[in-house]
Amino acid sequence: MTGPTTNERRHPLHATQTAHRKATWWLAAIVGFIALLLSIPAVGRAEETNPNNANCIGSIAAGTPEPGNEAQQVKYSFYCNSPITGYQLQAQIPVSGAEGQPLVTSNATGKPLTDTFSCAGEFPGYALNCVGSAKAGYETITGQFSIDTALCKEPRVDPLLTVAYATIEKGAVVQALAGPFDLGRPQGCPPDAYSGGTRLAPRPKIISHKKHGKSPGKHGKKRAKH
Repeated sequence: MTGPTTNERRHPLHATQTAHRKATWWLAAIVGFIALLLSIPAVGRAEETNPNNANCIGSIAAGTPEPGNEAQQVKYSFYCNSPITGYQLQAQIPVSGAEGQPLVTSNATGKPLTDTFSCAGEFPGYALNCVGSAKAGYETITGQFSIDTALCKEPRVDPLLTVAYATIEKGAVVQALAGPFDLGRPQGCPPDAYSGGTRLAPRPKIISHKKHGKSPGKHGKKRAKH
C-alpha cells in the first residue's frame, strides 16, 4: 500500500482539495446515471398515455324499448383508458336509428358525469358517429341504437368501435385515432353455431355430422368368408 506523495506531504490542503474534487466528480456521475435510469420509465408512461395507443373494451346487449318504436333496441357500453372526444360504431347489418345523447358515468363512483356526447348518422346506414368529451380515462359511455331484425337472429349485430381524440396545440388541431375494437356479439342470446367468434376473430361455423341410415337387421349381417 503506497503512502502520500512528497507533494502531498508538503501541501496537505492541496491533497484534500484534490480528493474532494474527485469525490464530487464521482457523485455527479452517479446522480446523472440515476437520473438516466429514472427517465426510462417516464418514457414508457408517456407512450402509454399516447391517445393513438388507447385501449377500449365494451359489450352490447338488448336495449330498452322505446314507445312507438317497434325496432329492436341494442344497448352498447364501453370505456377507454384515456380521454376521447369522439367515437364511431360500425355495424355489419343496417342500423335504423340511434339515441342522441348517451350517458357517461365514472367507473370509480358509478355516478353520472357532466361529460356528454351527441350522436347522429345516416339511417338506415352502417355507422353511428358521436362527438363530445370524456375528459378522463375509465369513463363508461352507454347508449343504444336500433336495428330492424331480432337481436339473436343470425347474422347477429357485432359493432366495431373506433375512438378519436382532438386537441389544439400551438393554434393547430392535433388528432389521434385508436381502434377498431370489437364490442362482440349480443350478450344474453342462446349459443348457436357461430358462438365463440367475433368479427375480428371469427370462428368457423360448427356443423354437427349425424350418421343417417338403418342399422343392419338380424338377416343383414354378412357372414365371414373362410
